[in-house]
Amino acid sequence: MGICAASFSFVANAQNINIKTGWQFRETKTEKWFPATVPGEVHTDLLNNKTIPDPFYRDNEKKLVWIEKKDWEYKTTFQVSPTLLKKKNAELVFDGLDTYATVYLNNKEVLKADNMFRQWRVDVKKLLKSGNNDLVVVFKSAQNVVDSLAKKDLPFVIPDNPRAYVRKAQYHFGWDWGPKFTTCGIWKTPRLEVYDEKAPEKPYVLDRKIELVQQPDNLGKTFFFKIDGKPVYMKGANYIPSDAFLSRVTKKEYEKVIGMAKDANMNMLRVWGGGIYEDDYFYDLCDKNGIYIWQDFMFAGTMVPGDDAFFDNVKKEVQYQVKRLRHHKSIVLWCGNNEADEAFKNWGWQKSMNMSKQDSTRLWKDYVRLFQDSIPKWVKEVDDKRPYISSSPRFHWSRPESLTEGDSHYWGTWWGLEDVEAVQNKTGRFVSEYGMQAMPNYSSMERITLPEDRYLYSDILEAHQKAGKGFMKLDSYLNRYFINEAKLKKMSVEDYTYLTQCLQYYSLKNIIGIHRSKAPYNMGTLVWQLNDCWPVASWSVTDYYDRQPKAAWYAMKEAYRDDKTPEIDLTRPINLKLEDPKITWEIKGNKVVLKASELAKYVNVSIKGYTGKWSDNYFDLKPGEEKTITFEGKIIKPEIKVYSLFEVLNKY
Repeated sequence: MGICAASFSFVANAQNINIKTGWQFRETKTEKWFPATVPGEVHTDLLNNKTIPDPFYRDNEKKLVWIEKKDWEYKTTFQVSPTLLKKKNAELVFDGLDTYATVYLNNKEVLKADNMFRQWRVDVKKLLKSGNNDLVVVFKSAQNVVDSLAKKDLPFVIPDNPRAYVRKAQYHFGWDWGPKFTTCGIWKTPRLEVYDEKAPEKPYVLDRKIELVQQPDNLGKTFFFKIDGKPVYMKGANYIPSDAFLSRVTKKEYEKVIGMAKDANMNMLRVWGGGIYEDDYFYDLCDKNGIYIWQDFMFAGTMVPGDDAFFDNVKKEVQYQVKRLRHHKSIVLWCGNNEADEAFKNWGWQKSMNMSKQDSTRLWKDYVRLFQDSIPKWVKEVDDKRPYISSSPRFHWSRPESLTEGDSHYWGTWWGLEDVEAVQNKTGRFVSEYGMQAMPNYSSMERITLPEDRYLYSDILEAHQKAGKGFMKLDSYLNRYFINEAKLKKMSVEDYTYLTQCLQYYSLKNIIGIHRSKAPYNMGTLVWQLNDCWPVASWSVTDYYDRQPKAAWYAMKEAYRDDKTPEIDLTRPINLKLEDPKITWEIKGNKVVLKASELAKYVNVSIKGYTGKWSDNYFDLKPGEEKTITFEGKIIKPEIKVYSLFEVLNKY
């Protein structure tokens, strides 16, 4: 067993020992122990020990389902000196146990945890000894636990998934852009805190006035943010966890992701309710970069259990997280959940689940009690300086009120297969979700596939497209805006990838332009979504690998500028008569100078092996116009590739 190298920090004579080293793990009731990394999770530990293949490669996801059905055990030994033992108090502190965990210290059970979002603290003064102390954490399969809880409740059913029973990142159970890796592990560093007296709590000060203005007017009801008395138009995106495996989200990854938001001229991110309350460093970066945060509590698209134990668990979670995060000036809103209210009223659960009137009433009562009565009260006790709303959005996108009051998730485009132009008459007061899908960058496709997988709608491509009828919807838009169906079916995956990214560019450029043109009726536009948690066809404007921009990121960067009115150009590319633009280019240091003899649409420049961002990309070149774009850093003998819409369409 490894012995912990203690790291000390002194606060009012307190000493913290981080318990990070010497960890080992095994499947329970098996013989062999393997080295483990803390913080981490079982999937990354198995991967590091080369006992499983890369979960993101090809269709490995479905080959690794067995992991979530097992129980796993972690152990280490840490040292305590006689001096530390003399302190009056000793507490074992876990900031992140995912999720159903039993903790043993020196063979005595000290803690049973059941919430990945809570801090767990236990007095261990009487159990500590001088020298080596043995620590064991046993994790039960969250999937098995929620399945048994759901079964026990029958015939009562909580829509839409047994995940509703557990306080764990909901996206771990799979999403329409994410894999299903229902993992477990010690996802934040545990520590031993020894002290004579507790340090007093820092007083809570917020030096900014935050208001959410929801006033009836002659058109409905406003929905906008006032910061220090000034109305602010919010331009941004929705943020999901940046990895399916949270321990991989390093400070460097956070810097890249927030950098992508900042460089695209965003001033708001919505931390979506199916993920996690992010690391402090995430909020530090937002504080520093002037990015406001709309913070959901971690509930998404399900109803909730109504028992006292569940409510008590959520209360402790809410108050712990609000106290942890409230000093961040970036946070401007607490929101109860994502889409649960409108889902209950519009997603047809009652019918599809043959719900009795009685069960339906009970579910709604529990919902109201948690999100409209309890959480706002619990929040107010620890933060009375910020607004709270119970759910986002208030109304489903098919309801006329979604355009006149509250925030709206406008999914008529994409889910409703409406034309992009429809947004001209369907812009809400604050559009907190909308989007258009695109393939991930082709370099990502190459990383996760074999050459024989690279044809349209292959099983492997389908494994990285989680949206219902995803390719059918993409193709429906491509047929209308770019290429006819017969030609589309013949496309290579590389060209198809390019075209889907042009579609996402066209859609977001125009939708953002339309939203912003409706100010002050509309006071916010948040694209779904900024980032991905693995390589996948999704609505994200950046790629999972290296957080590389997709085409639409360049469109947003331009459309979110404050120094000019965003351009709206609804000419469908399919209706353009394009000629060969005969693009020429020359490289000067880290600059590329381009020229075209005819109009060139969606000019894409790439350098082999370069994963950074360009000053511009997927731009139009007018005949005879000279355009200079730059890349970051130095590249010896760059291998450059330049093409435009004409070249791609002309092949077919």
